[in-house]
Amino acid sequence: MLYSLHVKNLALIKEQEIEFSKGLNILTGETGAGKSVIIGSVNLALGGKTDAGLIRTGEESALVELTFGELNDQQKKFIKDMDIDLDEDGTVIIQRKIMPGRSVSKICGETVSARQLKDIASILINIHGQNDHQELLHKKKHMEILDDYCMNELKTPLQELSLRYEEMRSLEKELEDMSMDESSRLREQELLEFEVNEINDANVVLGEDEELESRYHKMVNSRKISEAAYAASAMTSGNDGEDSASDLIGRAVRELSSVSNYDSDIEDLLSQLSDIENLLTDFNHSLSDYVSDLEFDDEDFRNTEDRLNTLNHLKDKYGGSLEKVLKYLEEKSSRLEALSDLDAVRSKLTKSLDDKRKEVLLLCKKISDIRKKGARSLQDKLTEALIDLNFLDVRFEIEINSDEDKVSSKGYDGAQFMISTNPGEVMRPLDQIASGGELSRIMLALKTVVADKDDISTLIFDEIDAGISGRTAWKVSQKLGELSKDHQIICITHLPQIAAMSDTHFMIEKGLDDGRTVTSISKLDADASTSELARLLGGEEITDAVIQNALEMRKLAEETKRG
Repeated sequence: MLYSLHVKNLALIKEQEIEFSKGLNILTGETGAGKSVIIGSVNLALGGKTDAGLIRTGEESALVELTFGELNDQQKKFIKDMDIDLDEDGTVIIQRKIMPGRSVSKICGETVSARQLKDIASILINIHGQNDHQELLHKKKHMEILDDYCMNELKTPLQELSLRYEEMRSLEKELEDMSMDESSRLREQELLEFEVNEINDANVVLGEDEELESRYHKMVNSRKISEAAYAASAMTSGNDGEDSASDLIGRAVRELSSVSNYDSDIEDLLSQLSDIENLLTDFNHSLSDYVSDLEFDDEDFRNTEDRLNTLNHLKDKYGGSLEKVLKYLEEKSSRLEALSDLDAVRSKLTKSLDDKRKEVLLLCKKISDIRKKGARSLQDKLTEALIDLNFLDVRFEIEINSDEDKVSSKGYDGAQFMISTNPGEVMRPLDQIASGGELSRIMLALKTVVADKDDISTLIFDEIDAGISGRTAWKVSQKLGELSKDHQIICITHLPQIAAMSDTHFMIEKGLDDGRTVTSISKLDADASTSELARLLGGEEITDAVIQNALEMRKLAEETKRG
């Protein structure tokens, strides 16, 4: 569940902390007080789009922090798989700092990407925004909802289908590439023969270019290398008759040898100097061998340069490295072989494609059967939920159309929600008959049914009550109360019927602080909650009758929750 929301320097909020409870958390306030900023803050913390304009005027950054606790095993495993350690008390703290042009997100102190943030949000909380019910007007959303409902059964076959579908598409592409007339085949075959022969004639060996580059670089700079090597040799071995390092160290060895019997410390020093003399002798031999290897003739240089040019030409033409040149050779050799016996290759590809298409269609059938079974279950549960929400004569069906000619990586099904809200009416697509208020209730019914199936414990509704009133509003209130028995619900509303059902009631107000407009949030006690219900019922004029009505509404809500 969501323990708390901390907001600092965001929009009209200077700094606020909201501690949510289990059950039904209701947020009310006058229009323009900033109710939606609260839901917006949660969205921001969970990876929503940022804007520098959200930062409170005069501040350099804004901060939003969410604290979740009482995680189930699946949620704990998901977070552990992200290599994130829970706090010692088992809580998850999600923090996002918003600055002009950028933001930084952290989970339990670990910096995370926007993708990771959205992934973890998907298992912790479900948010229904003000206009989210409009998504129900799009058929694509219907399939998403059905698949989410069936995901436990669909996950493995959908993954398998995705792989097989890509394999089928690859075979289709191969077969398409083999579709050509004889003149096109001959032209491509001639080009491939030239390219394959060009690479084969070069006898390419991996790593050869690097070795040649090193040798060529050495040849080009041989004069400089030789001069430096000869100078070093003169300094260390004394070939030019002058005192050299070898001569000087030899004299030093002889000097110490003449007195080594007088002091044991001299013997140690003499031993060290003798080691140096031996090292220098070895060095001079190695240097002499190196200088000898520097000698090469013009033909050797030309051969090295020509070979290097050949390899560089192939790299420029076929991929940038010898490894890619050899890979290109392998691919084009296979293609050339296929073109040489085109009919046989086409026949083999056609059979492979037919076999793969059968595999794909079998998986599509399996997925379709799961969807149809899930659709029957979902539509029955939705119908019950809709009746509870004052759709007394509703009929609801999920129509699934399968078309083997429209296969995709998701299958070959299309889904559409059909509804009839009045007796005697034929079933029609949802987008043809549902009003805004009806869509809100249908979405609430969906959330109720799906919430019983998934492991998300916290649901947020931003004005799920749009377009409803009276008895229907009371039915929605009852449904939210029912849902809150097993889930934490956070709901922004303007309806007293829904506010009366609250377990915890928050008031959002706009006021002045040092001459600046601020939004504040306060938790209401029973008396303050009743006063707020009265405001929602009676507007500006709060009479004794309105207060009494609010008390009765609260009492009825309590009796309803007790069942």
